[in-house]
Order: sequence, then structure tokens, then C-alpha cells
Amino acid sequence: MEKVWNEYGDQLAGLTSWSEYARNRGTFCLQLVKGLCTSGHGRFRMNLKFRHKVFLTFLLNSLIVVVCMILIGRYFSERHFEEYVSKVEAEMVTKLVDALSQEYRRSGNFDSVLQDPGLWFGLRWVGPGMPPRTGMTGPPPLHFDLLSAERERVPPPPGELIPLPPGPPPLHFDPLSTEKERVPPPPGELILLPPGPPPQHLAIPPIALFDTEKRPLTAGNSVSQDNYRLTPIKADAQLVGWLGLRKHERPTHHLDVEFLRQQSQIFYAIGAVALILAVFVTLVLSRHLLAPVKELETGTRALSFRRFDTRIAVRSNDELGQLAAGFNSMAQALEKHQQTEQQWLVDISHELRTPLAILRGEIEAMQDGVRKVTRQGLDSLHLEVMHLGRIVSDLHDLSLIESRSFSSELTAVNPLEIMTETLECFRTRLNQRGIEIDMHETMERDILIPADADRLKQVFSNLLENTLRYAKVPGFLKISHEVGSGELSVSFEDSGPGVAEESLAHLFDRLYRVDRARSREHGGSGLGLAICKSIVESFGGKIEASNSPAGGLKVSMVLPRCNGLRL
Repeated sequence: MEKVWNEYGDQLAGLTSWSEYARNRGTFCLQLVKGLCTSGHGRFRMNLKFRHKVFLTFLLNSLIVVVCMILIGRYFSERHFEEYVSKVEAEMVTKLVDALSQEYRRSGNFDSVLQDPGLWFGLRWVGPGMPPRTGMTGPPPLHFDLLSAERERVPPPPGELIPLPPGPPPLHFDPLSTEKERVPPPPGELILLPPGPPPQHLAIPPIALFDTEKRPLTAGNSVSQDNYRLTPIKADAQLVGWLGLRKHERPTHHLDVEFLRQQSQIFYAIGAVALILAVFVTLVLSRHLLAPVKELETGTRALSFRRFDTRIAVRSNDELGQLAAGFNSMAQALEKHQQTEQQWLVDISHELRTPLAILRGEIEAMQDGVRKVTRQGLDSLHLEVMHLGRIVSDLHDLSLIESRSFSSELTAVNPLEIMTETLECFRTRLNQRGIEIDMHETMERDILIPADADRLKQVFSNLLENTLRYAKVPGFLKISHEVGSGELSVSFEDSGPGVAEESLAHLFDRLYRVDRARSREHGGSGLGLAICKSIVESFGGKIEASNSPAGGLKVSMVLPRCNGLRL
């Protein structure tokens, strides 16, 4: 923290002027805030939660909008007010030029105006007709007389009471004021000058008369024409002089300044109210928008503690709603995976426990002399060991296939030739079991699919082995295929027994067995069809089971073809 302040101080010390600081203060402030936010080993960033960031983002946007609204409002308010003042001045100058033009036509010069301040005031007093010259017993007070010399325009001491003489109002009267202000005070009324130095705009008369050479006639030689906007005075299309209106970049009259100040206060008040409302709306809106995020945070924490039954409500169809739906899908998948894993462990332990129990019982019986060590007993032990070996081998193959870590390269192979070769290996056993083989001999030989030949042969072997174990005898096995535009369909249909409809969807689950007809007594591990499904899906195909019209089980697989490839 101290380092941040020291760097900020060094930057300020390197400045050469206040103007340079004014130009770069925005950059310095941003650097200071950034340094404070990232200092202290990230304490600020660690404590600033996401909802705080969203709230501050909305609040910053609202603040920028309010500030821009105030600045734009003030800009256009001042601009329109200046346009209004300019229009009033233009109207006043037009009337005054007409009055001076009439005076010049009447007398042929402006001497009467220059010699009689009351008449000059009467010309400036542009109203319904020119005020009569009678009654002007003398000039206005010297401290208000714009025709007097520079020394005479020095105001009296502050707070002095000055009686106004009868006649027209004093010459300091501003012709740009309202009609109400233009009403002169009653003769003899006392006015109290405000304390302090004279107003800056009194040093330069608001209106001055110039000759044709633009030399001042009424404002003294010290006044330059550069301080005025000049309007030509013409009499009978001839230039006779110039009327000057004092230039001003900003309103100088106290009523104008007061009006603009009130307008600024109104804008500030509106901005403050808008900012307060923005804070309230931002707070409510941020809480409402981030409510799903809070639920996601809670749900994610629950998943980390393996509570996979956690679900969150989907309240919208936007990105947050899609995120909530994705979270629920993930939680459901994790829950299913957990249940499958638990069932997997239970099934494996059950599958291994039975042959191990048989082995243990027979070995202990031989050890105790209850059962003699005979060839028949050894064959029984060997059979159980082989059964354990098949289970372990199938589990190993299935884990490799599902993890996609088995070494196989998909090449273009002919599945019908591989199926024919595999069938020849099983033909003798099938005939011994009394199962008749029905296979079309007119199968096409130029069909190619992307597959691994050894794994595809394993699929066909598992299906034929499944028929050997569970098909009733005498029976039959029908193998057929159908070639599509981009796929190959192969089906194995046996003579039964069939499978209940509710069990068909689970035949490809690991270690799943159908009661009675599909039992462990036939020597199966319950992993053959699961391995078939994993291999077929790794080739980009699909496999499913259904009951055949003949009353048996029908296993159908669909494999994608390699169009354009040849052996």
C-alpha cells in the first residue's frame, strides 16, 4: 500500500504545472485505484465477490449515464439560454438602431445625443415611444453614467445610500432585462449599493456609439471597438455610425447567472435522485440476476461432497438457465455413474466370490481327507480356475475398450469374410449341440467397414458363444445382413428362449443376467454382450436386442461402411 502511494506521489512531483495535472488527473486517479485494488497481496480481489463486481459494474454504468446527463443538460441549457439572450439583444439593437437613425435624420448628427445624456438614455430606453426630453433636469448619477469619463464611472463607497433624481432611471439599467425590471423606481427612492468591488461588467459599458470610423463617441477613448459587436446605423441608405453591443462569452447579469445556477442545481438534484434510484435498482437487479449463480455455487459445493442427488431449479431459457440444465444433467450422470460403480463392485465381488468359494471348499475337503484327490476333482478345480480366468480377462478387455486405451487401428476390413471365418470355428460345436445354421451364401464380398479385425472377430465370437450357451436344442441360428447406402446391418437370430421386454434394455449392461434361462449355470461371465456393445460403438456403430418372431433372441448391429475403399 505504501509503495502505491509513493509511486503516486512521485508522479505528482514530476508535474510542472497545474494545467498538466488537470490534463492527466484522470489517468493518475485510474492508476491509483488500480494500484490500491491490486495491492496488499490481493486482499481486495479476494474479498470482492462476483455479485459485488456485477453491482459495481451496473453502478458505474449508471453513474456514467447520470454524469453525462448532467453535463449534456447543462451544456444545452446554457447554449439555449445564450441563444435566447442573443435574440433579445438582437431585437433591442434593431430598435435602438432605428431610434438613432431617426435621431440622425431629425438633427443630421448625434451631437444632441452626445451633449444630452438624458437624450442618450432616452434612446436606450427602447419602449413604447421615446421618452420626452422635457423633465430631464439633469444627467443621471455619475456613478451610473455610461457617458461620463472613466474617473466619473468609479462607484461610490459600498453601502452608500444614493437618492435617485426625478426623471428616467439611472444609466446602469440593463436593456436586456425583463419588462418588469425595466420599470424605473419612483423618483427620490433610495437604493443601497451592495458592498464589495464594482461588478466587472461595469468597466465596459454594455452599449456604445461609434462614428463611421469606428471611434467611440459615448464610451470614452479607453474603450476599444474589439470589445463590441458593431451594427451599422444608416440614415437614408447612408452609413452614419455604428452601434456597439458589448461582447460576452458567458452571461454577466446577476439574474442570468442566478438562473443558470438554479438550472444547475436542478440538474444536480435530478442526478442525485437518479443515482439513488440506480443504486436501489442495481442492488435488486443484481440479486435477482445472480440468484441462479448462487444456487449453482451451492450445488457445485454439494457435488464436491459426492451428493450427486442435488438438483437446481431451471427458471429461464437464457444462458443461466442452460447452465442450470447442464448442471442437472451432469449431476444426473454422476449419480448414475455412482450407482453403476456401486453395482459394478457388488457384481464383481459376487462373480468372484462364487468360484472362489467352490475352489476353497473343494481344496479344504481334499486337505481334510473328506474328498480324495482324484482326476475328477482336479478337473472341477481346473474348471473353476478357468471360469475365474475368463471373468478376469473379460473385465480387463471391457475396461480397456471403455477407456479407449486398447491398441487398435481402424482399417478397411470385410466384415462378412470375418464372420464366415468365425462361424467355421464354431460350426462343429453348434452341430454337436443340435443347432442348425441358416446363413445366406450369396453375401456380397466387396463390403468394407472401418474396424479392427481382431475386435470384430471377438464380437462375432461372443454372439456365437451366447447362442451355444442359451439357445434351446434342437434349434437354429439365422444370420442375415442388409446393405444400405452408407451402412451394413447384421443380425443374429436364435430359436429361443426369448427375453422379457423389461430385460431387453439391460442385456448389454455389465454382469447382467436374466433369471432362469440366462443364468450363470451355463458358465457365462455376464460380460460378453457388454463387450460387444463397447466394441461396436468404438467402430461408430450401434447394437440392440429384441425378441424374434420365432420366439428367440435377435441381436442386430449396424456398422458404417467405408464408401470408395477396396481391399
